[in-house]
Amino acid sequence: MAAGASSVLRSDARRNIDRIRFAAIDVFREQGLSASLDDVAAAAQVSRATIFNRFGGRVGLIDEVIDEVVAAQLHDVIEESRSVSGVRERIGAYVRALRDLQYRLPAVNDVLLQEFPDSEGLMALCHAGGAFHDELVADGHADGVLAAQFLPSDFQTVVADSALVLKHRPRPPRIDYDRRTDFILNGIFR
Repeated sequence: MAAGASSVLRSDARRNIDRIRFAAIDVFREQGLSASLDDVAAAAQVSRATIFNRFGGRVGLIDEVIDEVVAAQLHDVIEESRSVSGVRERIGAYVRALRDLQYRLPAVNDVLLQEFPDSEGLMALCHAGGAFHDELVADGHADGVLAAQFLPSDFQTVVADSALVLKHRPRPPRIDYDRRTDFILNGIFR
């Protein structure tokens, strides 16, 4: 009987883990990585304590699901931008795609703001994005299409500023947001 009870427990535990993962993916996609763990627990139909028992808390849960929530989309934006010919066009495509993702997926803003610096997965995304920003700025200066005073740290600030607005202010209408994307691009190009 003990062996049978043990395998039922393992089966129940596995189902709980799967339910928590799927619930976290949905809740984090909709609300961002700062979403209440109570919301995740309710969606998974488990207690909040179960999340802590299975994942160690928010950071463990983020690391478990970050690929499904946001990493794949951010890597896709970088890779698709890399395939665009012409440095000016590549930078424009990247800024537009990233800002579109920021608008549609709140978790992107949590990544860009480094809201959970203890999350290895989140910080790896930040480093990948930062490296791509460095690459774009170097290419933009070499090609003479970026303003000479525009630095990689300015790129980081532009995306962080947008993240702050989207996270902490009322969401602007999409038409206004896209118009502001054009202002940003016009401001950084020569």
